[in-house]
Amino acid sequence: MKKTDLELEFELALKEYKLLIYKVCRIYTNNQNNIQELYQDIIIQLWKSYPKFKGESKFSTWLYRIAINTALMSFSKPKRSLQMSDVEIHNVQMPYEEDIGLKEEQHQQLYAAIQQLNDVEKSVVMLYLEDKSYDEMEEILGISNATLRVKMNRIKEKLRTLTHNR
Repeated sequence: MKKTDLELEFELALKEYKLLIYKVCRIYTNNQNNIQELYQDIIIQLWKSYPKFKGESKFSTWLYRIAINTALMSFSKPKRSLQMSDVEIHNVQMPYEEDIGLKEEQHQQLYAAIQQLNDVEKSVVMLYLEDKSYDEMEEILGISNATLRVKMNRIKEKLRTLTHNR
């Protein structure tokens, strides 16, 4: 079956951001099965929302919003079994990659500490680690710039404490 232009465009856009999607998954869970499941859930939600993307914000900002919201929602309600017929996504393929190179001990310690943060703190940290400006974080998370700065200082101190206690 031939891929449509929309499917090809979507697949091309996602190739650039697959590591970002993996990082979102890794921030919200450290169980390999849950990471893979969340990764697929995010891809499905992105595909469902893609036709509505108008380019009013950067693609990465739009992707972050959907990925973070999907991660938050996937752990806040009971799972229902999603059938592939629920989503028209026949030809788009974005395989989950088991090893993307995050095996170093420091990364493991950092992710273990991040797992202990609340959901909002996890989102702030992830965006910070992606070198997002406070203005971009405000746009993605809907939290004021000043509040984000205060949160980030508190989160840094919390992570220092958590990683030194290991």
